[in-house]
Amino acid sequence: MTERIRLVVLYGGRSAEHEVSRVSGSYVAECARAAGLDVDLVGITRDGRWVRPPAQMPDQGGAGGALPTLGDDLPTVSADRALERRSGESLVVFPVLHGPFGEDGTVQGLCEMAGVPYVGPGVLSSAVCMDKPTSKRLLAAAGLPVARHVTLVAGSLGKWDPSNLLAELGSPVFVKPANLGSSVGVAKVRTAVELAGALEVAAGYDDRLLVEEFMAGREIEVAVLGNEQLRASQPGEIVPGGEFYDYADKYHNDTASLFAPADLPTEAIAEVQQLAVAAGQACSVEGLARVDFFYDEAAVEPRRRFVVSEINTIPGFTPISMYPRLWAVSGLDGPQLIAELVRLALDRHHRRAAHTRTER
Repeated sequence: MTERIRLVVLYGGRSAEHEVSRVSGSYVAECARAAGLDVDLVGITRDGRWVRPPAQMPDQGGAGGALPTLGDDLPTVSADRALERRSGESLVVFPVLHGPFGEDGTVQGLCEMAGVPYVGPGVLSSAVCMDKPTSKRLLAAAGLPVARHVTLVAGSLGKWDPSNLLAELGSPVFVKPANLGSSVGVAKVRTAVELAGALEVAAGYDDRLLVEEFMAGREIEVAVLGNEQLRASQPGEIVPGGEFYDYADKYHNDTASLFAPADLPTEAIAEVQQLAVAAGQACSVEGLARVDFFYDEAAVEPRRRFVVSEINTIPGFTPISMYPRLWAVSGLDGPQLIAELVRLALDRHHRRAAHTRTER
């Protein structure tokens, strides 16, 4: 391809993961520049305004610096201007937007309507992977092991007895908003009183909530990459600094231990890689995703040694995040990974464009 590629890095966003997105966006921009791409930064404020940060950005040096705070002083840019293709270039959007209004199919739908290639899964896959109860149904229908769970509607919490939920799922349980990431709003609870309080907190983030059984075992993650044919990275392992890998553990405390690759038997590596690809295919993933598992080597049922926890379609892209680290130990450094993701975005766009027909 003779045209230059301009990568529009969308960062910030309206979700509770706004700050994480600023750090992820910085790393993506740095790697994209190293890969020879023209980087165009576009921020989305917490109230949904699209803005232009300063044209010249300081070199973040891979040290985990964040892109600029998206304040009221930045000039507004319309979405159609931000996604406008210029002469002599190919435009690709990388929505480094974690959580709702970015990872859930909304921005992906906007790009589809504008006819613009974008990194990551499409509208359907983004939506179903973001919604934990829906993705679990698809995974279970494909024969993949998932944790037992109950889905609740935030407006009907009074109809549920926390004691009955604990009796059904055991203690402890995890409480999660149905549509959020980075462990925001997630709590591990043991008593009915704790469960009731955790549900109220989670209801502040989403209309639908998930109460999930506690899964014993190690936390294993696999990165997948590709379009019609997905490939899996080496697996990694998270050892939380606290009771579970929460938001503070991920981004503030620096107490968790991340191992890439994970210390697993050869047959377990092959098994979890196969499961990661199968999980991605079950949820129509293209581009990229990180598939998270619980691993219990001593599980009574051999088919439940690995249980799928969730699929993240715009996983963290900070310098210490597992997705880029897993591909680094699997043979793709940061610039190579971004270049491959852009290639996949363009390939999918051209493939889908070939099926577009206009009635006359």
